[in-house]
Amino acid sequence: MKSLSFERWLAGALQAIPLRTNSLIVTLFGDAIAPHGGAALLGGLIDLIDPLGINSRAVRTSVFRLMQEDWLVATPTGRRSEYSLTASGLRRITHAYRRIYDEPQNTWNGAWQIVIIPDGALPADAREALRRELLWEGFGALSQGIFANPSADTGHTQEILAASNAGNKVAHLSATSLDGIVSAPLRHIVEQCWRLEELADDYQRFITRFEPMLNWARTAGSDRAQQFFLLRTLLIHEFRRVQLRDPHLPETLLAKRWPGHAARMLCKQLYELAVPHSEAYLCETLQTKDGRLPPVDAGFFQRFGGIGNA
Repeated sequence: MKSLSFERWLAGALQAIPLRTNSLIVTLFGDAIAPHGGAALLGGLIDLIDPLGINSRAVRTSVFRLMQEDWLVATPTGRRSEYSLTASGLRRITHAYRRIYDEPQNTWNGAWQIVIIPDGALPADAREALRRELLWEGFGALSQGIFANPSADTGHTQEILAASNAGNKVAHLSATSLDGIVSAPLRHIVEQCWRLEELADDYQRFITRFEPMLNWARTAGSDRAQQFFLLRTLLIHEFRRVQLRDPHLPETLLAKRWPGHAARMLCKQLYELAVPHSEAYLCETLQTKDGRLPPVDAGFFQRFGGIGNA
């Protein structure tokens, strides 16, 4: 496949990929900053995002909103401010990014986790917050107040319920089908509940958008460090957008030649190519109140099943 110039590709990507500043900053913290301790000065964040067409005012507004939503906390340091992940923000990012970077489970015993939120059990705002948390964890809404997932981690679900103060107000059940692991009605429910056709289309668009950059990433050098960082950021931002709608259903519930597998492989290939130069650029651009970013944590190199040492 013929390689595009990065500039041409970036211009097209910025037209096609919806970039909400709040969401992009969450991507940056989860993918790039959390492995380096989870904190950075605001000025560096502004410098990182500026080439994506987002100005400093938008960044300042978004970090303020993320503070209100308990994602970030600010620490003044002279005339500057350092922003770091709150405990709640780190928990949400850890849950979401585990689904992005960890290898999907291929075995399934037919068990489902069911969460039922009775009417009136929670205030409206708490109910909505819990609904969002469950969807982030890959649950699907079977009907109002009833959520199901065939692959969720029980411990993670219990953490969500406890953090939402809902542990003794909702029902958390385990269920299995009496018609076998995969029945026709169950397949129909799965298709509708998670809109798998739309999800497959999203994966295919992801492949179409990023596959042309493989040749560029294989040949570009260290003088393109900033571009590698932008590629990595948009790659994970878009992959995250699709992944957070993907419940990571067992193979037996998916269509043959499920495009999610090819999309994950492409993402891993590009990510591994981008990491060395993008990490160098990140450490040159960002600072904390104590100076340089801390070294990346060891778990970083376990992403996508192992990406090698940057």
